[in-house]
Amino acid sequence: MSDVATTTATRAEYCVVACAEAWRDAGEVLASPMGTVPTIGARLAKLTFSPDLLLTDGEALLIGDVPAVGAKAQVVEGWLPYRQHLAMVATGRRHVMMGASQLDRHGNQNISCIGDWARPKRQLLGVRGAPVNTLNNPTSYWVPRHSTRVFVERVDMVSGVGYDRAAAAGPSASRYHRIPNVISDLGVFDFETPDQTMRLRSLHPGVTVKQVREATGFALTIPDDVPYTREPTPEELRLIREVIDPNGLRDREVPTA
Repeated sequence: MSDVATTTATRAEYCVVACAEAWRDAGEVLASPMGTVPTIGARLAKLTFSPDLLLTDGEALLIGDVPAVGAKAQVVEGWLPYRQHLAMVATGRRHVMMGASQLDRHGNQNISCIGDWARPKRQLLGVRGAPVNTLNNPTSYWVPRHSTRVFVERVDMVSGVGYDRAAAAGPSASRYHRIPNVISDLGVFDFETPDQTMRLRSLHPGVTVKQVREATGFALTIPDDVPYTREPTPEELRLIREVIDPNGLRDREVPTA
């Protein structure tokens, strides 16, 4: 594997494609992307290899078209009030892609506070719906700035449940628990290891294994031959640049490396 691959796609566009792949062949499930790049990724998946994917306007409407990010949908297929949204979560008919202020090797996520819970240094979003998400439907994570501040040996507080804690809690917690992907501005990660700890699955072109190691606060499983994240097709690049994100909002979240 060479250190650098030549491409016309930007780092942000590789991240979009990696996020889209999280919903490949998902069928008729609700995509709940949180963040600009995941939102573009879900819409790209809808327009290409996952046409049955359900999208919302970010509030309470199911939409039938795929508008540009920030634009109003022109086709409304249904109403999705909060109670119905929760029913979809509880029955596993949603794949959410959340953010993470901290993530550890087992996939435990923190979006609540930094420091001791009794007297935190920083108050964040709070636990929100992370426990229910992680125990009931597939939950992936998006991290736009991969660093040792985010990828930590131990999270300060568990918001989203990781593989070790789900297993310790027993079948009621582990039965539907699944973290398919962690996507950052450096690469794609999963937990496909014997002990279900984080593994480097692919590098974005221009990134090296050394960079990933130095930006991660724990020992990753790294295969002998790590592939690059796949190239976006010309049609995917056209959709990203002209249809879904013509204003280039993706580059604000992931600046060109």
